[in-house]
Amino acid sequence: MLNYLWGFMIIIGVVVGILNGNIADVSTNTLNSAKEAITLCITMVGIMAMWTGLMQVAKASGIIDGLTKKLKPILRLLFPDIPRDHIVNEYIASNMIANFLGLGWAATPMGLKAMGELKKLNHSSEIASCDMCTFLIINISSLQLVPVNIIAYRSQYQSVNPAEILTAAIITTFFSTLVGVAFSIIARKSVQKHQSGR
Repeated sequence: MLNYLWGFMIIIGVVVGILNGNIADVSTNTLNSAKEAITLCITMVGIMAMWTGLMQVAKASGIIDGLTKKLKPILRLLFPDIPRDHIVNEYIASNMIANFLGLGWAATPMGLKAMGELKKLNHSSEIASCDMCTFLIINISSLQLVPVNIIAYRSQYQSVNPAEILTAAIITTFFSTLVGVAFSIIARKSVQKHQSGR
């Protein structure tokens, strides 16, 4: 679907450029945007390499394991149907910690592993379980202490103070996560009530 949308927007841009007599500007900006995209990717790779390396240092030093243990009460509240010693608890905790530190790219592999294990616990059903929905909602709510990606974008585009959004980002993601968690808990109870009433 995205390929169709991008193709549609490119065609519309070219047609409008021709009709307005600005096709030369369209061509110039297309080339400049391609160059800018490569520069941005290189900037992001450097920043993500630094944070991913710090994540590995934290894991090797036992910080991640310690944080994972501290997250267990929260995981029990959010995912009460998951067995206590199941490996998916570790995957979910690692994913949440990486997201919290703004390492969205580092969080993705753990998120995929967690969702794979949750699907197994759901007997590979085509209908998502409450735990799968809760995990997805928490990932989308994007609670972050350090929004690394946004800071990198702002730095790339010459922001005077790339990190000045920290406070706004923390407040925003805190409330989005709070609403997501509340919705997940209420929805789970509603589903359980519906199932028990059958």
